[in-house]
Amino acid sequence: MSILAHDTYDIIFAGGGAAACVTAGRLAAASPSLRILVLEAGSHTRDVQDHIQPARYFKNLTTAGPAFTYHIGKPSPALLGRAPIIPSGRCVGGGSGVNFTMYTRASASDYDDWENQFANPGWGSKDIIPLLKKAETYQVDPSNPLHGSSGPIKVSLAPDEINVGLQYLEVAAAYDPTRPLTDDVNAFYTCNAYGRWPRYVDAATGRRSDTAHHYIYNQLDHNQNLVVQDRSRVVRVIIQNNIAVGVEYVDDTIGRAKGTPQLKTVYASRLVVVAAGAFGSPAVLERSGIGSKEVLQKNDIEQIVDLPGVGEHYMDHNLMFVPYVANEDADTLDVVFRSPEDELQAYNDLWRTKGQGLLSHSGLDAGIKIRPDEEDLKELGPDFEKRWNEYFASAPDKPIMWIGTLAAYAGVDPAVPRGKYYSMTYYTEYPASTGRVHVSGGLDPYKPLDVEPGFLNEPADLVVLRWAYKKGREFGRRMKSYRGELAISHPLFPEGSEARAQLAVGPVGISAPDIKYSKEDDDAIDEYHRRTVETTWHSIGTCAMKPREVGGVVDSRLNVYGVQRLKVADCSIAPGNVSANTYNTAIAIGEKAAVIIAEELGISNV
Repeated sequence: MSILAHDTYDIIFAGGGAAACVTAGRLAAASPSLRILVLEAGSHTRDVQDHIQPARYFKNLTTAGPAFTYHIGKPSPALLGRAPIIPSGRCVGGGSGVNFTMYTRASASDYDDWENQFANPGWGSKDIIPLLKKAETYQVDPSNPLHGSSGPIKVSLAPDEINVGLQYLEVAAAYDPTRPLTDDVNAFYTCNAYGRWPRYVDAATGRRSDTAHHYIYNQLDHNQNLVVQDRSRVVRVIIQNNIAVGVEYVDDTIGRAKGTPQLKTVYASRLVVVAAGAFGSPAVLERSGIGSKEVLQKNDIEQIVDLPGVGEHYMDHNLMFVPYVANEDADTLDVVFRSPEDELQAYNDLWRTKGQGLLSHSGLDAGIKIRPDEEDLKELGPDFEKRWNEYFASAPDKPIMWIGTLAAYAGVDPAVPRGKYYSMTYYTEYPASTGRVHVSGGLDPYKPLDVEPGFLNEPADLVVLRWAYKKGREFGRRMKSYRGELAISHPLFPEGSEARAQLAVGPVGISAPDIKYSKEDDDAIDEYHRRTVETTWHSIGTCAMKPREVGGVVDSRLNVYGVQRLKVADCSIAPGNVSANTYNTAIAIGEKAAVIIAEELGISNV
């Protein structure tokens, strides 16, 4: 539905991303008479090929398409003056409709930290794990007690064309036998084991499993009280006498074409839920007069509530795709990522008729949530020691990195010839560095945000990347498909270095000695990461759920401090980082928000 059916609703969602679809969908299903409006700045995704075909994610991301907002951070000395670019999903379903479909769940202790360290009763693992099970159908093994068997979101393993991932696991078993293989890499309470990696793809259809299709679109045809209006950008919440009574928004199509158009107003009789993500939610709050005095004064916005935590404590993960040349027998997604559309017809036909083939793949078929052993800790050295002792040592379910394979070249350098590649992929699970996100253009919702992500500001974040590069490279060069490093996308090692990147006729043996790196080589790796490290699109934390006196924005019931009938319910409420791709945590937040709101409104069966 693309027009407003009412000018007053019971609940208005300012944002229609992954978490918003879960919450709105659960409430609408439990109480069909509840009038719910979801306002989303992006477009609908219902049955749109670029969204429902899993392997389309890379082309969508790199062609600067309309399904993303591209936030440009401030130039950073830690990144050698580079200004990082952080895309975020802009469509109904948000990140769940554009992500890499990689199924990764947080460690149980992450949610226990939310409850115990940040005083949020009801948000511990004992409360969140049942909600995550409720949300999913784990097609990998429906009998697994740590997973769900009847939820709306489907999780599966790729059935074929995965030899790159299998080669990685073969190397793991022989090269690193101290870390076992596992049938469940997402078991909440354990990590440090290698295994095949599931994806958010329905095994029966090959379609992406997102929240828009499985919580919202499946209801729209029969529930006229659930309205999802796309291309509607929320400017601010209307607050009267410290009560949220509605929102102002603009037509995004007109706004983008002709400048900010006339504001439209819609009212909420019971609740406004801001759910615009880690970038959008703090911006909506600040434009509503909720935030720090300094930021609001700078933007000529009248302050209604003094909440200096709004927009602070931005968190992400630091990502690297390090490419290797593969032989012709390798199963890779390069043809999907880099071919013109007319060369994909056969793949499209196979996907449409059988839900199979490369277009049903994520390319992320194997990996590990890894913790360092004693030798690794020695290599990581004093720059990481304090971080290890304070954050990881007493939490054995917390990994420091994810390391695995992506069966493709994931760069955009036109100098790289078309061919077959695989990338040793790694990202930091809990960077020590944090940043901030604030408005910069007053009430203009189209002005770029003032973004300072903070990547690599803390030395501990740099040394774990160096360690992961070396670890991943030893795996990459032992895999059967290995034909050398793609040198232009590796560190610039000094002339004559043993570590120099080069082509090869085949892999080295499992028992071959590891590459020896000099101090100059380590410096080259650090410079490489400063030049190239990027977002993992896991932006969270900017409206943190923690006590107001320590920078919190919402309480454990998701209420914004100082305003009645106003909640935030998306990944911006995360008070601490999680060892996961954040789609799964968005599902958890959406499910929990639905339970909270239902309790407060007297709705059962959510």
